[in-house]
Amino acid sequence: MSHTGHDAYLEGRVLSADPLELVGLLYGGASAAVRQARRSLADGDIGGRSRAIANAYDILAELAGSLDRARGGEIGERLLSLYDYMQRRLIEANLEQADSPLSEVLGLLATLSEAWEGVHAQAAPAPPAAEAWDAPPPADVESATHAWSL
Repeated sequence: MSHTGHDAYLEGRVLSADPLELVGLLYGGASAAVRQARRSLADGDIGGRSRAIANAYDILAELAGSLDRARGGEIGERLLSLYDYMQRRLIEANLEQADSPLSEVLGLLATLSEAWEGVHAQAAPAPPAAEAWDAPPPADVESATHAWSL
């Protein structure tokens, strides 16, 4: 397997990403895999479709596995249920060779990604170093970010 410039760039992004950014990268990777699955389905490429669906499934499994269930509370439990649902829809899409489950998963990933970008944007502006120890993060950002143990 060759290591392309894009692979090296992506590897660098992953290695330098903070936990919030990693979740966003995983959502992007899952979305890209589902889009590839849809293209492969339309082209009649069974192997390509199956590989892309497996890739999206694995990313969702990584997201589910990274949830900190003790600290994530209700948000974490809901995300876990949603990841499970999306994985089941991916399996259905592969077995039935159907686009509608892929379309649904892509829409759910877009919604999650958009919401996560909002969380990341709220958390991004860090206070100056002297104030960083004095000010806790906003409550909504804290509850969302504690759902992950990355």
